[in-house]
Amino acid sequence: MKKSTKLIVALLVVVTALAVTYRLMHRVPSADLEANAQMQQLITDAGCLRCHTSTPDLPFYANVPVAGKVVMEDVSKAYRAFDMTQMEKDLKAGHPLNPVDLAKVEKVILDGKMPQAKYYLVHWGASFNDAKKKVALDWVKNHRMGMYEDISVAPEFANEPIRPIADSIAVDVRKVVLGNLLYHDTRLSADNTVSCASCHGLDTGGVDNKQYSEGVGGQFGGVNAPTVYNAAYNFVQFWDGRAGTLAEQAAGPPLNPVEMACESFDQIINKLAEDKNFVSAFNEVYSDGLSEKNITNAIQEFEKTLLTPNSRFDRYLKGQKDAITKNEMAGYELFKKYDCATCHVGEILGGQSYELIGVQHDYFADRQAEMTEEDNGRFKQTQAERDRHRFKVPGLRNIELTAPYFHDGSMATMDDAIRAMAKYQLGIDLPQEEVDKIVAFFRTLTGEYKGQLLTNKNMNI
Repeated sequence: MKKSTKLIVALLVVVTALAVTYRLMHRVPSADLEANAQMQQLITDAGCLRCHTSTPDLPFYANVPVAGKVVMEDVSKAYRAFDMTQMEKDLKAGHPLNPVDLAKVEKVILDGKMPQAKYYLVHWGASFNDAKKKVALDWVKNHRMGMYEDISVAPEFANEPIRPIADSIAVDVRKVVLGNLLYHDTRLSADNTVSCASCHGLDTGGVDNKQYSEGVGGQFGGVNAPTVYNAAYNFVQFWDGRAGTLAEQAAGPPLNPVEMACESFDQIINKLAEDKNFVSAFNEVYSDGLSEKNITNAIQEFEKTLLTPNSRFDRYLKGQKDAITKNEMAGYELFKKYDCATCHVGEILGGQSYELIGVQHDYFADRQAEMTEEDNGRFKQTQAERDRHRFKVPGLRNIELTAPYFHDGSMATMDDAIRAMAKYQLGIDLPQEEVDKIVAFFRTLTGEYKGQLLTNKNMNI
C-alpha cells in the first residue's frame, strides 16, 4: 500500500473516531423515550454504575499500579457516598424514587462534579453537556413535584429539597386520647417508674437532653434518644432502622431490659387491666380489648399528632419573605452548597435514608472512645458489611432544642455537630463565620406544637 493511501486511511480512522467521540459526548436521549428511560440512558452513558455499586465494572487500567490505586480509591468513595443500585431498580420498575437519591443526583449535576473529568477523558461519552443536564434536572424536578402535594409552597420554592411540615396528619382521635395516656403511663415499665415521656419529653424537644437515656434501676442505654416530634415522617424508626412503623417502635422499649425491662406485654396488660375505667375506655375503641397490637397502635396514633409546623422557615417557603433574615438565608444557601440538603431533605430535613458516618475521615478513630455495638448502626440488623456505621439520617427540625447530637450523643452543641459533619462527611474545615450562619438557619427550624412555639424547659429559649 502506498504511503499516500496509508495516510488517507489513517485520516479516515481519526475522523471516524472523532465523529464517534463527538456523537457520544453530545448524544441526548430521544424525546420519544419516557422520562425514566431517558434518565436510564444518561446513567448508562455516564457510567455511573461503574463506581456507585457494590459490583463495579472496573476498567482495564484498574490493574495498573499507579492509576489502579486512584481508580480504587475513587470507586470506594463513590460507593460509600451513594449506592445507585436501588435507584436504578426503582427506575426500571417505575417505583417511587427516594428523595435523597433525587437530591444527590441533582446536586452533583448542578455542581458539575459528576462524572469526574478524569473519568470522561477516558470514557468520552460520559460527559454531560447542557442538553443532558437539562434532561436530568427536569427529571429530578418532575419526580420531586410528584412527591409533594402541598399547595402552600410559594412557586419559586416548589423545587426546593426541603418542604414545610403539614399542619396535621389524619388520625383516629379516640385512639389519640388513649395513646396520649399510654405515652405518659409509667405502668409500661417493670417498676412503674419510666414512661415513654421519660426519655422523649414533650416539654424538652421530644428528647431528654442526655447523652444516653436512663431506664429502670438507673441503667443507661447506649444510644442517644432521637426526638419523637415529627417522627411520623421517618421512613423507619430507631437509628438502626429496626422498626418499620411507629407502632413497631413503641413495642421496643417496654421489653428492653435497660429501658423499661418488662418481661412481656402480658405483664403490662395485667397491670393496665386493674384500672377498670381505663379498660372500659379502651374497649370502646378496640373491640378486642387490651393487647400489644392495640396498645402500640394507640401510641402510634398519638405520636402522629406530634407535629411542629409553622416554623419561621416554613413560613418563608410559603412566601413570607420577612420570616427569616438575610443572615439566616445565607445559612440555608451554605447548607445547600455543602451538600447537607442531599441527605437532610423533605419535611423534617432527614429521616429518609441510611448514611455512613465518616465518608472522608474515620469518625470512630478520632472519637477516642471504645467502640460499642450501637456504633455498628444498620449493620446490627443486616449483617451486611456495607451497613456498618450507617445510621438513619436524623431530622433537623427543632434541632436547637435537642442537644446533644449524633447517635452517640458526642456533640454537645450545634457548632460541634456542624464542624464534625463538615470534616467527616466532606473533608473540609468550615470557617466560624459560615458555621454561625448555618446555626442561624437551624434556629429557623423550630416549629409550633398546639399553636405555640416549641420550647425546652432545660434551655433558655
